[in-house]
Amino acid sequence: MGSAARLSTSPRSTYSRSPPPGGRATVPRFSSARVQAFLSSRLAVAALAILGTLLLSSLLRTASPPPTTFLSVHDLTATHASPRGFRDRQHVLVLTPLKDGAAYLDDYFANLARLSYPPNLISLAFLVSDSTDDTSLKLRQHAERIARGPKLKRYHQITILRKDFHFNLASEVRHGFEGQPVRRAFIARARNYLLTSALKPEHAWVLWLDVDVVRYDPDILMDLMGIDKDIVVPNTLWYQPKSWEFWGFDRNNFAETEESLKLLAKLGPDILLVEGYRELMTHRSHLVDMPTHLGLAYVPLDGIGCTFTLVKAHVHREGVTFPTYVFENQIETEGLAKVAKKAGFEVVGIPGLVVFHAQNH
Repeated sequence: MGSAARLSTSPRSTYSRSPPPGGRATVPRFSSARVQAFLSSRLAVAALAILGTLLLSSLLRTASPPPTTFLSVHDLTATHASPRGFRDRQHVLVLTPLKDGAAYLDDYFANLARLSYPPNLISLAFLVSDSTDDTSLKLRQHAERIARGPKLKRYHQITILRKDFHFNLASEVRHGFEGQPVRRAFIARARNYLLTSALKPEHAWVLWLDVDVVRYDPDILMDLMGIDKDIVVPNTLWYQPKSWEFWGFDRNNFAETEESLKLLAKLGPDILLVEGYRELMTHRSHLVDMPTHLGLAYVPLDGIGCTFTLVKAHVHREGVTFPTYVFENQIETEGLAKVAKKAGFEVVGIPGLVVFHAQNH
């Protein structure tokens, strides 16, 4: 005769291992005392601690800011300036250094808005230096207005930079012959700060545009791109708005002549020459003195003024910037042309493509 199955006396077992004779198997049940004993055990405490740690870690990852290190990869081989810049959707960076330019900003932005080049392919960058008027305030107001405006009229990017050089000259000294070496060196520094801070991988062209250039043709960017030269400038003139009488302004756009080359050989490369002053006649051929009825015919130049200058971006990327010292008798913008030609780039001007400068000095 078989013996009845024993019930375990172990405190961990609370149910019968086999059904009682003639009865059903009992359903496993846990008593509250057993649950409390389990929860107070080391294993339960460890498990709860792990779960809490995982939950807290998940919450912190959700609330924490994204990582501060980003990987950016650009193929500059594809950033190529071509004469079909408009059709090839090439980006243009417009660079404008500013000092006390508040009075011209309304016309500046109005003229930019009339350009036929797509705004979404244009980036604007400004460097405000040593201004005593409300240039910075008005510039921000224009930038914010454009940012709130219709999407089709917004520029790809607008960058405003500030760098004070603590350099100020009275107007008569600033535009006088004696003040040019120091003044132009500071302007070159400002241009270099602006260029190196604003040039991005997507930019195929760089347009240097002075804030006080008050009138130009809406198609001028396509016209200049179509010349397909490394550096190209239009002819910058002064004009009377009522009578439309005009005369030459930017004499820094020049070509050397036999006579000017003899003068340079006599002076040596370390003597600074500046154009448009009676104190020193350079005997150069100036763009403003050339015929203006020849359409888009261009001439080679040895110096430029950068009131309105289009540069293929790779020229700057390859090291052509604005000398802050005398380089082959020139400094700043004329020095830029000398450096560019030394590096093997072409510099040309178009006498028949004119832009107009404010009559402010």
